[in-house]
Amino acid sequence: MADIRLEGVGHSYDGGRTWALKPMTWTWRSGRAYALLGPSGCGKTTLLNIISGLLTPTTGRIWFDDREMTAVPTAGRDIAQVFQFPVLYEEMSVYDNLAFPLRNRKYPKAEVDRRVRQVSGMLGLDDHLRRRSRRLDPGRQQIVSLGRGLVRSGVAAVLLDEPLTVVDPAMKWTLRSTLKEIHRDTGHTFVYVTHDQTEALTFADEVVVVKDGEIVQAGEPTELFLSPAHEFVGHFIGSPGMNVLPAEVSDGVVSVGRAAVGRAVGDLPPGPVRIGIRPEFAVLDSAGSTPGVAGRVTGVDRMGSYDLVHVLVNGHDGPPPAERDGQTGQTGQTGQTGQTRQDGQDRQGGRAGQGGRAGQGGRVGHSLVVKTDAGTRFEPGDAGFVRFAADRAYLFRDAVRCGTVAALNGAPGEPEAHAPEDRVSRSGEA
Repeated sequence: MADIRLEGVGHSYDGGRTWALKPMTWTWRSGRAYALLGPSGCGKTTLLNIISGLLTPTTGRIWFDDREMTAVPTAGRDIAQVFQFPVLYEEMSVYDNLAFPLRNRKYPKAEVDRRVRQVSGMLGLDDHLRRRSRRLDPGRQQIVSLGRGLVRSGVAAVLLDEPLTVVDPAMKWTLRSTLKEIHRDTGHTFVYVTHDQTEALTFADEVVVVKDGEIVQAGEPTELFLSPAHEFVGHFIGSPGMNVLPAEVSDGVVSVGRAAVGRAVGDLPPGPVRIGIRPEFAVLDSAGSTPGVAGRVTGVDRMGSYDLVHVLVNGHDGPPPAERDGQTGQTGQTGQTGQTRQDGQDRQGGRAGQGGRAGQGGRVGHSLVVKTDAGTRFEPGDAGFVRFAADRAYLFRDAVRCGTVAALNGAPGEPEAHAPEDRVSRSGEA
Protein backbone atom coordinates (compact mmCIF):
# COMPACT_ATOMS: atom_id res chain seq x y z
CA MET A 1 0.00 0.00 0.00
CA ALA A 2 1.09 3.56 -0.64
CA ASP A 3 0.00 7.16 -0.64
CA ILE A 4 -0.83 8.03 -4.24
CA ARG A 5 0.05 11.65 -4.93
CA LEU A 6 -0.85 13.63 -8.03
CA GLU A 7 1.15 16.78 -8.74
CA GLY A 8 -0.40 19.07 -11.35
CA VAL A 9 -1.86 16.07 -13.17
CA GLY A 10 -4.14 16.90 -16.10
CA HIS A 11 -5.18 15.30 -19.36
CA SER A 12 -6.37 16.50 -22.75
CA TYR A 13 -7.49 14.25 -25.60
CA ASP A 14 -7.19 16.99 -28.22
CA GLY A 15 -3.76 18.50 -27.75
CA GLY A 16 -4.71 20.94 -25.02
CA ARG A 17 -7.69 22.64 -26.66
CA THR A 18 -9.98 21.21 -23.98
CA TRP A 19 -9.21 19.38 -20.75
CA ALA A 20 -10.96 16.15 -19.79
CA LEU A 21 -9.09 16.44 -16.50
CA LYS A 22 -7.93 19.89 -15.45
CA PRO A 23 -4.48 20.00 -13.81
CA MET A 24 -4.88 19.06 -10.15
CA THR A 25 -2.82 18.23 -7.09
CA TRP A 26 -4.31 15.58 -4.84
CA THR A 27 -3.29 12.77 -2.48
CA TRP A 28 -5.08 9.45 -1.96
CA ARG A 29 -4.06 8.38 1.55
CA SER A 30 -3.00 4.79 2.11
CA GLY A 31 -5.66 2.50 3.55
CA ARG A 32 -8.67 4.78 3.05
CA ALA A 33 -11.85 4.09 1.09
CA TYR A 34 -12.64 6.85 -1.41
CA ALA A 35 -15.57 7.39 -3.73
CA LEU A 36 -15.00 9.45 -6.86
CA LEU A 37 -18.47 10.86 -7.52
CA GLY A 38 -19.72 12.85 -10.49
CA PRO A 39 -21.87 12.75 -13.63
CA SER A 40 -20.92 10.91 -16.81
CA GLY A 41 -18.15 12.63 -18.75
CA CYS A 42 -16.72 14.61 -15.84
CA GLY A 43 -13.28 12.94 -15.91
CA LYS A 44 -13.63 10.18 -13.30
CA THR A 45 -12.51 7.29 -15.50
CA THR A 46 -9.73 9.38 -17.04
CA LEU A 47 -8.36 10.01 -13.56
CA LEU A 48 -8.62 6.33 -12.63
CA ASN A 49 -6.80 5.24 -15.80
CA ILE A 50 -4.01 7.73 -15.11
CA ILE A 51 -3.52 6.26 -11.64
CA SER A 52 -3.40 2.70 -13.00
CA GLY A 53 -1.07 3.58 -15.88
CA LEU A 54 -3.50 2.84 -18.71
CA LEU A 55 -3.24 6.52 -19.62
CA THR A 56 -0.23 8.83 -19.49
CA PRO A 57 -1.22 12.32 -18.31
CA THR A 58 -0.71 15.27 -20.62
CA THR A 59 0.87 17.18 -17.76
CA GLY A 60 1.96 16.54 -14.19
CA ARG A 61 3.60 13.76 -12.19
CA ILE A 62 2.35 10.74 -10.22
CA TRP A 63 3.99 9.43 -7.05
CA PHE A 64 3.46 6.25 -5.05
CA ASP A 65 4.95 7.30 -1.71
CA ASP A 66 8.41 8.62 -2.69
CA ARG A 67 8.65 6.81 -6.03
CA GLU A 68 7.68 8.65 -9.21
CA MET A 69 5.41 6.44 -11.34
CA THR A 70 4.46 8.76 -14.21
CA ALA A 71 6.27 6.72 -16.86
CA VAL A 72 5.94 3.30 -15.18
CA PRO A 73 3.63 0.94 -17.13
CA THR A 74 0.59 -0.65 -15.55
CA ALA A 75 2.36 -3.95 -14.88
CA GLY A 76 4.90 -2.17 -12.68
CA ARG A 77 2.40 -0.34 -10.50
CA ASP A 78 0.88 -3.30 -8.62
CA ILE A 79 -2.63 -1.91 -9.04
CA ALA A 80 -5.83 -3.96 -9.09
CA GLN A 81 -8.49 -2.47 -11.38
CA VAL A 82 -12.09 -3.57 -11.90
CA PHE A 83 -13.94 -2.19 -14.92
CA GLN A 84 -17.58 -1.34 -15.53
CA PHE A 85 -18.24 -4.54 -17.50
CA PRO A 86 -16.95 -8.10 -16.97
CA VAL A 87 -13.38 -8.86 -18.04
CA LEU A 88 -12.97 -12.65 -17.84
CA TYR A 89 -11.53 -15.68 -19.58
CA GLU A 90 -14.87 -17.15 -20.63
CA GLU A 91 -13.66 -20.71 -21.18
CA MET A 92 -12.05 -20.85 -17.74
CA SER A 93 -13.95 -21.85 -14.63
CA VAL A 94 -14.78 -19.28 -12.00
CA TYR A 95 -12.09 -20.82 -9.80
CA ASP A 96 -9.43 -20.50 -12.50
CA ASN A 97 -10.42 -16.91 -13.28
CA LEU A 98 -10.00 -15.98 -9.63
CA ALA A 99 -6.74 -17.89 -9.39
CA PHE A 100 -5.19 -16.49 -12.57
CA PRO A 101 -3.77 -13.22 -11.12
CA LEU A 102 -2.17 -15.21 -8.29
CA ARG A 103 -0.72 -17.95 -10.47
CA ASN A 104 0.63 -15.32 -12.84
CA ARG A 105 2.61 -13.88 -9.92
CA LYS A 106 3.86 -17.31 -8.77
CA TYR A 107 1.90 -17.50 -5.51
CA PRO A 108 2.28 -20.91 -3.79
CA LYS A 109 -0.49 -23.37 -4.68
CA ALA A 110 -1.84 -23.52 -1.12
CA GLU A 111 -1.96 -19.72 -0.92
CA VAL A 112 -3.78 -19.56 -4.25
CA ASP A 113 -6.43 -21.97 -3.03
CA ARG A 114 -6.80 -20.16 0.30
CA ARG A 115 -7.19 -16.73 -1.32
CA VAL A 116 -9.62 -17.96 -4.00
CA ARG A 117 -11.88 -19.65 -1.46
CA GLN A 118 -11.73 -16.66 0.88
CA VAL A 119 -12.83 -14.23 -1.83
CA SER A 120 -15.43 -16.58 -3.32
CA GLY A 121 -16.98 -16.97 0.11
CA MET A 122 -17.15 -13.21 0.62
CA LEU A 123 -18.78 -12.67 -2.79
CA GLY A 124 -21.18 -15.62 -2.70
CA LEU A 125 -19.43 -17.56 -5.47
CA ASP A 126 -18.80 -20.86 -3.68
CA ASP A 127 -21.54 -22.68 -5.60
CA HIS A 128 -20.18 -21.47 -8.95
CA LEU A 129 -16.46 -22.18 -8.65
CA ARG A 130 -16.48 -25.10 -11.11
CA ARG A 131 -18.77 -23.46 -13.67
CA ARG A 132 -17.38 -21.91 -16.82
CA SER A 133 -17.61 -18.14 -16.70
CA ARG A 134 -19.49 -17.86 -19.99
CA ARG A 135 -22.38 -19.82 -18.45
CA LEU A 136 -22.99 -17.17 -15.80
CA ASP A 137 -25.39 -14.27 -16.20
CA PRO A 138 -23.76 -10.82 -16.72
CA GLY A 139 -24.29 -9.78 -13.13
CA ARG A 140 -22.57 -12.87 -11.77
CA GLN A 141 -19.77 -12.48 -14.31
CA GLN A 142 -19.16 -8.98 -12.99
CA ILE A 143 -18.95 -10.32 -9.45
CA VAL A 144 -16.24 -12.73 -10.66
CA SER A 145 -14.42 -9.76 -12.21
CA LEU A 146 -14.70 -8.00 -8.88
CA GLY A 147 -13.21 -11.04 -7.19
CA ARG A 148 -10.25 -11.03 -9.60
CA GLY A 149 -9.50 -7.48 -8.49
CA LEU A 150 -9.76 -8.32 -4.80
CA VAL A 151 -7.96 -11.65 -4.67
CA ARG A 152 -4.40 -10.29 -4.55
CA SER A 153 -2.77 -9.18 -1.33
CA GLY A 154 -0.32 -6.32 -0.99
CA VAL A 155 -1.52 -4.22 -3.92
CA ALA A 156 -0.89 -0.47 -3.86
CA ALA A 157 -4.58 0.26 -4.44
CA VAL A 158 -7.83 -1.26 -5.69
CA LEU A 159 -9.50 0.87 -8.38
CA LEU A 160 -13.19 0.20 -9.04
CA ASP A 161 -14.74 1.83 -12.12
CA GLU A 162 -18.52 1.65 -11.60
CA PRO A 163 -18.20 -2.06 -10.76
CA LEU A 164 -21.87 -2.67 -9.91
CA THR A 165 -23.45 -1.24 -13.07
CA VAL A 166 -24.60 -4.58 -14.49
CA VAL A 167 -25.30 -6.22 -11.13
CA ASP A 168 -28.91 -6.92 -10.16
CA PRO A 169 -30.22 -4.07 -7.94
CA ALA A 170 -31.18 -6.51 -5.19
CA MET A 171 -27.55 -7.69 -4.96
CA LYS A 172 -26.02 -4.21 -4.92
CA TRP A 173 -26.83 -3.55 -1.27
CA THR A 174 -25.20 -6.81 -0.20
CA LEU A 175 -22.13 -6.24 -2.37
CA ARG A 176 -21.62 -2.69 -1.10
CA SER A 177 -21.59 -4.02 2.46
CA THR A 178 -19.23 -6.81 1.39
CA LEU A 179 -16.82 -4.31 -0.18
CA LYS A 180 -16.74 -2.33 3.05
CA GLU A 181 -15.97 -5.51 5.00
CA ILE A 182 -13.19 -6.41 2.56
CA HIS A 183 -11.74 -2.93 2.91
CA ARG A 184 -11.74 -3.23 6.71
CA ASP A 185 -10.15 -6.68 6.56
CA THR A 186 -7.45 -5.91 3.99
CA GLY A 187 -6.65 -2.25 4.68
CA HIS A 188 -6.20 -1.66 0.93
CA THR A 189 -6.65 1.81 -0.53
CA PHE A 190 -9.95 1.74 -2.44
CA VAL A 191 -10.98 4.29 -5.07
CA TYR A 192 -14.55 3.64 -6.19
CA VAL A 193 -15.82 5.55 -9.25
CA THR A 194 -19.57 6.08 -9.48
CA HIS A 195 -22.26 8.51 -10.62
CA ASP A 196 -24.63 7.10 -7.98
CA GLN A 197 -24.67 9.11 -4.76
CA THR A 198 -26.10 6.17 -2.79
CA GLU A 199 -23.15 3.97 -3.73
CA ALA A 200 -20.70 6.75 -2.91
CA LEU A 201 -22.18 7.75 0.44
CA THR A 202 -22.67 4.20 1.73
CA PHE A 203 -19.22 2.95 0.72
CA ALA A 204 -16.65 5.67 1.27
CA ASP A 205 -14.75 7.18 4.18
CA GLU A 206 -14.29 10.22 1.96
CA VAL A 207 -16.28 11.27 -1.10
CA VAL A 208 -14.48 13.28 -3.80
CA VAL A 209 -16.95 15.18 -5.99
CA VAL A 210 -15.85 15.91 -9.56
CA LYS A 211 -17.42 18.33 -12.03
CA ASP A 212 -16.11 19.28 -15.48
CA GLY A 213 -12.71 17.71 -14.87
CA GLU A 214 -11.95 19.20 -11.46
CA ILE A 215 -12.54 18.37 -7.82
CA VAL A 216 -15.10 20.79 -6.35
CA GLN A 217 -15.28 19.33 -2.82
CA ALA A 218 -14.10 16.35 -0.82
CA GLY A 219 -15.17 15.22 2.62
CA GLU A 220 -17.14 12.76 4.69
CA PRO A 221 -20.70 12.07 3.49
CA THR A 222 -22.28 14.04 6.34
CA GLU A 223 -20.09 17.06 5.61
CA LEU A 224 -21.06 17.09 1.94
CA PHE A 225 -24.75 16.88 2.78
CA LEU A 226 -24.80 19.45 5.58
CA SER A 227 -22.14 21.86 4.34
CA PRO A 228 -21.86 21.95 0.53
CA ALA A 229 -19.00 24.19 -0.60
CA HIS A 230 -20.27 24.38 -4.18
CA GLU A 231 -23.75 24.62 -5.70
CA PHE A 232 -23.12 21.46 -7.70
CA VAL A 233 -22.48 19.46 -4.53
CA GLY A 234 -25.80 20.66 -3.14
CA HIS A 235 -27.58 19.65 -6.36
CA PHE A 236 -25.87 16.30 -6.86
CA ILE A 237 -25.98 14.99 -3.29
CA GLY A 238 -29.38 14.61 -1.73
CA SER A 239 -32.68 13.33 -3.04
CA PRO A 240 -34.14 15.72 -3.99
CA GLY A 241 -31.16 18.03 -4.25
CA MET A 242 -30.70 21.45 -2.71
CA ASN A 243 -33.14 24.24 -3.60
CA VAL A 244 -31.38 27.29 -5.05
CA LEU A 245 -33.07 30.70 -5.29
CA PRO A 246 -31.83 34.13 -6.37
CA ALA A 247 -31.41 36.48 -3.42
CA GLU A 248 -29.90 39.83 -2.47
CA VAL A 249 -27.66 40.95 0.39
CA SER A 250 -28.14 44.53 1.61
CA ASP A 251 -26.93 45.94 4.94
CA GLY A 252 -26.26 42.39 6.08
CA VAL A 253 -29.84 41.23 5.46
CA VAL A 254 -30.62 38.45 2.97
CA SER A 255 -33.82 38.89 0.97
CA VAL A 256 -35.60 36.69 -1.54
CA GLY A 257 -37.71 39.07 -3.56
CA ARG A 258 -39.26 41.43 -1.02
CA ALA A 259 -39.05 38.94 1.86
CA ALA A 260 -36.20 39.17 4.37
CA VAL A 261 -35.20 35.61 5.26
CA GLY A 262 -32.22 36.11 7.58
CA ARG A 263 -28.91 37.75 8.32
CA ALA A 264 -25.79 37.09 6.24
CA VAL A 265 -22.94 35.53 8.20
CA GLY A 266 -19.45 36.21 6.91
CA ASP A 267 -17.59 39.10 5.35
CA LEU A 268 -19.99 39.45 2.46
CA PRO A 269 -20.27 42.63 0.37
CA PRO A 270 -23.77 43.67 -0.74
CA GLY A 271 -25.13 42.45 -4.03
CA PRO A 272 -26.84 39.47 -5.66
CA VAL A 273 -26.29 35.97 -4.31
CA ARG A 274 -27.97 32.59 -4.61
CA ILE A 275 -29.37 31.02 -1.49
CA GLY A 276 -29.30 27.23 -1.14
CA ILE A 277 -31.53 25.29 1.23
CA ARG A 278 -32.13 21.56 1.35
CA PRO A 279 -35.75 20.33 1.35
CA GLU A 280 -35.11 18.83 4.81
CA PHE A 281 -34.36 22.29 6.25
CA ALA A 282 -37.19 24.24 4.63
CA VAL A 283 -40.44 24.67 6.58
CA LEU A 284 -43.82 25.31 4.96
CA ASP A 285 -46.26 27.21 7.18
CA SER A 286 -49.45 29.15 6.60
CA ALA A 287 -48.53 31.72 9.28
CA GLY A 288 -46.24 34.63 8.47
CA SER A 289 -45.09 35.59 11.97
CA THR A 290 -41.48 34.61 11.27
CA PRO A 291 -39.42 35.57 8.20
CA GLY A 292 -40.47 33.58 5.18
CA VAL A 293 -41.08 33.64 1.45
CA ALA A 294 -44.67 33.67 0.21
CA GLY A 295 -45.57 30.86 -2.12
CA ARG A 296 -48.22 28.52 -3.43
CA VAL A 297 -48.26 24.72 -3.51
CA THR A 298 -48.17 23.32 -7.05
CA GLY A 299 -47.94 19.62 -6.29
CA VAL A 300 -47.36 16.95 -3.65
CA ASP A 301 -45.33 13.77 -4.14
CA ARG A 302 -46.46 11.03 -1.74
CA MET A 303 -43.27 9.04 -1.20
CA GLY A 304 -44.57 6.68 1.49
CA SER A 305 -42.46 7.55 4.53
CA TYR A 306 -42.44 11.27 3.70
CA ASP A 307 -43.98 13.81 1.32
CA LEU A 308 -42.34 16.28 -1.06
CA VAL A 309 -44.30 19.50 -1.41
CA HIS A 310 -43.56 21.59 -4.51
CA VAL A 311 -43.95 25.31 -3.92
CA LEU A 312 -43.82 28.22 -6.38
CA VAL A 313 -42.42 31.23 -4.53
CA ASN A 314 -41.71 34.90 -5.25
CA GLY A 315 -44.43 35.50 -7.84
CA HIS A 316 -47.22 32.96 -7.65
CA ASP A 317 -49.94 34.80 -9.56
CA GLY A 318 -49.55 32.82 -12.78
CA PRO A 319 -51.93 30.26 -14.32
CA PRO A 320 -53.07 27.19 -12.35
CA PRO A 321 -50.34 24.59 -11.76
CA ALA A 322 -51.79 22.11 -14.26
CA GLU A 323 -51.47 24.69 -17.05
CA ARG A 324 -47.91 25.76 -16.16
CA ASP A 325 -45.56 24.21 -18.76
CA GLY A 326 -47.30 20.86 -18.43
CA GLN A 327 -45.97 20.53 -14.88
CA THR A 328 -47.64 19.10 -11.81
CA GLY A 329 -51.04 20.04 -10.57
CA GLN A 330 -52.83 16.79 -9.78
CA THR A 331 -51.90 15.27 -6.48
CA GLY A 332 -52.16 11.56 -5.80
CA GLN A 333 -51.19 8.91 -3.33
CA THR A 334 -48.36 7.34 -5.29
CA GLY A 335 -45.85 10.13 -5.78
CA GLN A 336 -46.80 10.74 -9.41
CA THR A 337 -47.11 14.54 -9.27
CA GLY A 338 -43.92 15.66 -10.97
CA GLN A 339 -40.77 13.65 -11.35
CA THR A 340 -38.64 14.02 -8.27
CA ARG A 341 -34.87 13.89 -8.36
CA GLN A 342 -33.53 10.49 -7.35
CA ASP A 343 -29.91 9.21 -7.06
CA GLY A 344 -28.33 12.30 -8.50
CA GLN A 345 -30.83 12.76 -11.38
CA ASP A 346 -32.84 15.94 -11.84
CA ARG A 347 -36.61 16.09 -11.77
CA GLN A 348 -38.37 17.11 -14.97
CA GLY A 349 -38.02 20.85 -15.48
CA GLY A 350 -34.67 21.22 -13.74
CA ARG A 351 -33.07 20.93 -10.34
CA ALA A 352 -34.75 21.97 -7.14
CA GLY A 353 -35.15 25.71 -7.04
CA GLN A 354 -33.96 26.14 -10.61
CA GLY A 355 -35.64 28.09 -13.36
CA GLY A 356 -38.18 30.87 -13.16
CA ARG A 357 -41.74 30.72 -14.45
CA ALA A 358 -43.57 33.81 -15.61
CA GLY A 359 -47.10 34.35 -14.36
CA GLN A 360 -49.89 36.24 -16.08
CA GLY A 361 -48.66 39.50 -14.59
CA GLY A 362 -45.12 38.96 -15.84
CA ARG A 363 -43.67 38.23 -12.40
CA VAL A 364 -41.26 35.32 -12.17
CA GLY A 365 -41.65 32.49 -9.68
CA HIS A 366 -39.08 29.93 -8.61
CA SER A 367 -39.95 26.36 -7.72
CA LEU A 368 -38.61 24.74 -4.58
CA VAL A 369 -39.30 21.54 -2.68
CA VAL A 370 -40.12 21.13 1.02
CA LYS A 371 -39.82 17.73 2.69
CA THR A 372 -42.57 17.02 5.22
CA ASP A 373 -43.85 14.11 7.25
CA ALA A 374 -45.99 11.63 5.36
CA GLY A 375 -49.64 12.59 5.07
CA THR A 376 -49.24 16.35 4.84
CA ARG A 377 -52.51 18.20 4.40
CA PHE A 378 -51.01 20.70 1.98
CA GLU A 379 -52.57 20.45 -1.46
CA PRO A 380 -52.11 22.21 -4.81
CA GLY A 381 -53.42 25.74 -4.56
CA ASP A 382 -52.66 26.16 -0.85
CA ALA A 383 -50.88 29.40 0.03
CA GLY A 384 -48.19 29.64 2.68
CA PHE A 385 -44.76 30.82 3.72
CA VAL A 386 -41.51 28.92 3.32
CA ARG A 387 -39.02 29.47 6.13
CA PHE A 388 -35.37 28.40 6.25
CA ALA A 389 -33.77 26.73 9.27
CA ALA A 390 -31.06 29.04 10.63
CA ASP A 391 -27.47 28.06 9.81
CA ARG A 392 -28.69 25.49 7.26
CA ALA A 393 -29.15 27.98 4.42
CA TYR A 394 -26.04 28.82 2.41
CA LEU A 395 -25.10 31.73 0.18
CA PHE A 396 -23.30 31.24 -3.14
CA ARG A 397 -21.55 33.51 -5.61
CA ASP A 398 -20.15 32.12 -8.85
CA ALA A 399 -21.39 28.72 -7.60
CA VAL A 400 -18.97 28.80 -4.62
CA ARG A 401 -20.25 29.12 -1.06
CA CYS A 402 -19.54 32.56 0.38
CA GLY A 403 -21.61 32.62 3.58
CA THR A 404 -24.52 31.29 5.58
CA VAL A 405 -27.86 32.67 6.73
CA ALA A 406 -28.63 33.21 10.43
CA ALA A 407 -31.87 34.25 12.12
CA LEU A 408 -32.57 37.98 11.88
CA ASN A 409 -32.60 38.42 15.64
CA GLY A 410 -29.32 36.54 16.04
CA ALA A 411 -31.00 33.73 17.95
CA PRO A 412 -30.77 30.12 16.82
CA GLY A 413 -33.50 29.11 14.42
CA GLU A 414 -36.07 26.47 15.15
CA PRO A 415 -34.72 22.98 14.45
CA GLU A 416 -38.03 21.75 13.06
CA ALA A 417 -38.15 20.80 9.41
CA HIS A 418 -41.89 20.27 8.94
CA ALA A 419 -44.87 22.60 9.28
CA PRO A 420 -47.72 21.92 11.71
CA GLU A 421 -50.59 20.50 9.71
CA ASP A 422 -53.41 22.45 11.37
CA ARG A 423 -52.27 25.74 9.83
CA VAL A 424 -53.10 25.28 6.15
CA SER A 425 -54.43 28.26 4.18
CA ARG A 426 -56.37 28.33 0.93
CA SER A 427 -57.09 32.04 1.11
CA GLY A 428 -55.99 33.07 -2.37
CA GLU A 429 -52.94 35.27 -1.73
CA ALA A 430 -50.50 34.40 1.05
